[in-house]
Amino acid sequence: MKALVTGAGGFLGLALTELLVARGYLVTTLQRGVYPELERLGVRVLRGDVADETAALSATAGQDCVFHVAAKAGSWGSWDDYYRANVLGSRSVISACLRAGVPKLVYTSSPSVVFNGRDMAGVDERVPYPAHYEANYPATKAEAERAVLAANGPDLATVALRPHLVWGPRDPHFLPRLVAARRAGRLKRIGDGRNLVDATYIDNAAMAHLAAAESLMPGAACAGRAYFIANDEPTAAWDLLDDLLGAAGLPPVVGSVPAWLAIAGGTFLEAIHNSFSLDAEPRMTRWVARELATTHYFDLTAAKRELGYVPAVSTHEGLKRLAAWCRDSAQFQI
Repeated sequence: MKALVTGAGGFLGLALTELLVARGYLVTTLQRGVYPELERLGVRVLRGDVADETAALSATAGQDCVFHVAAKAGSWGSWDDYYRANVLGSRSVISACLRAGVPKLVYTSSPSVVFNGRDMAGVDERVPYPAHYEANYPATKAEAERAVLAANGPDLATVALRPHLVWGPRDPHFLPRLVAARRAGRLKRIGDGRNLVDATYIDNAAMAHLAAAESLMPGAACAGRAYFIANDEPTAAWDLLDDLLGAAGLPPVVGSVPAWLAIAGGTFLEAIHNSFSLDAEPRMTRWVARELATTHYFDLTAAKRELGYVPAVSTHEGLKRLAAWCRDSAQFQI
């Protein structure tokens, strides 16, 4: 089986690439940067931008499956940058798959595409897209997800996965930022701290992609559908964040801020940054404040039934693995 992974140098992309290699796939990767770890895996490494249709077509040629993981994430940045990476990049990959005759496309989406700013307790995939988004990331990911699902047909079977808050060893984004904020004394609980979240350990997120690919074919139950992915262990959000900090050798968060005040502060900071065209990310935004203060856990029945998804690594075991990695990682040494 030949597979292309876009964004293979990223957190999830690398974990997925390693899993595919271990399962005997012949893997090609496409990403913009240079990643020695991909070279060491012995995969075919291509450099390029997924929004470049020539690069996308060259990478998809001869593939049996494409895993489109590449994206621009984060809570701040220009609309044009997000739109190019997430929407134009996805359209480019869809077009390349159709032109190259690739039969399967697995797209990495996000639960944020359906986040409406309120609690999401045990919702399933019937929850609609909201009418309005407070950040460019979920807005562009939603548009890309819709394009991927609309492309499903007899020539190209597509599926979208929505892994929630992926964490674990080698995380280059969320955990380092969490640790930096805690060390600087800037981290406060938002809200009462009782909101529940169901996050996703990195190995489970990668396994979900493999399960989706192996279930996907034209006419399959999963074809043309989106699926929530998580650990199936709803936990108090700030307890989980404290556990992640503990794995990195740091004490729990001290102090809290009312959710309304964090949202108001985010609104003010966004206005300041937009007024003065500041490139730096605000310390708080409306979207981040609402995400941190609300409940997010999902009914995973469809993923279990139609993809055969099983979250094999528990949160408890994942935290043990994360703590061991942090002890050996120079960036977490004080």
